Amino acid sequence: MSKKDCGNHCHDGKEKLYRRLFGCLLATIFVILLIILIVWLVLRPSKPSFVLQDATVLQFNVTGAPNLLSATLQVTLVSRNPNDRVGVYYERMEVYAAYMNQQVTLRTVLPPTYQGHGEISVWSPFLSGNNVPVAPFLAASLAQAQSYGTGMFSIRVDGWVRWKVGSWSSGRYHLYVDCNAYLTLTGRGKPAVFPIAHCYTDV
Repeated sequence: MSKKDCGNHCHDGKEKLYRRLFGCLLATIFVILLIILIVWLVLRPSKPSFVLQDATVLQFNVTGAPNLLSATLQVTLVSRNPNDRVGVYYERMEVYAAYMNQQVTLRTVLPPTYQGHGEISVWSPFLSGNNVPVAPFLAASLAQAQSYGTGMFSIRVDGWVRWKVGSWSSGRYHLYVDCNAYLTLTGRGKPAVFPIAHCYTDV
């Protein structure tokens, strides 16, 4: 028997099948994108807000030739989660002090913390550095600030956060916080000359 030729009927059938598969694929992609958009519009996670509530210089000493800085500070950082439906996991948070964009203390690691909806977290770490090498121009500026009794410093946080909704957790996002404040440099445990310093936060 000779093989029956279906002619254009087979070709038309394949085209309809391909069109249906392509239409199903487009519909699936559209539904997924629509769900992502709805979830984003409903949740819209906002970055946490940080405040430098206090900063006390316990030790501050600059030496020249070689140019070294020894300093010990205690700072109080307050963070608030502004989201109503999204929790925040803080992971591997490191705090340090900087002067004129140069790090002048070692990094202090904060414990991992979970922050629920609208919750506030408070950390009071010690930041210290013993005989930290600094550039000659920076040592001169630090010595001058010490003679004045005050200087502009940055208290910075470098870490990672995750968003949490129900049992779902997002991937990690880099967290950067920068708090600028004038600090008294007498080394006698006097608090900073500001009441509260609001911080720049980027996620």
